[in-house]
Amino acid sequence: MSELNWRPIYEADFLEAGAPQRVVVEGLPPLCVVQLEGGGLHVVDDTCTHGQASLADGFVEGDEIECPWHNGKFCLQDGRATSGPASDPIRVYASRVVDGKVCIDVPAPAA
Repeated sequence: MSELNWRPIYEADFLEAGAPQRVVVEGLPPLCVVQLEGGGLHVVDDTCTHGQASLADGFVEGDEIECPWHNGKFCLQDGRATSGPASDPIRVYASRVVDGKVCIDVPAPAA
């Protein structure tokens, strides 16, 4: 069983409910951080699997994010495509706030 490796990626104070934020972190693909209206926090890959658009430029409704280019939608909880033309899922990262920073669980580097 692997241990969790929580890596800080963004200041939680900068989040606004329903306003996705694009975050670039060294060694990872671009990420999209989303604070939901009800308080849920989600971090997913930022790039749409259909048209390569930044999902942070899209729209959040409920627990879905909509691509700004072709209106494909993804579930923020599990990454599955919920509306075409997107069909491939996006990656979802385990996330939480630690000491005022949004952190994600990323694999620890090989020893």
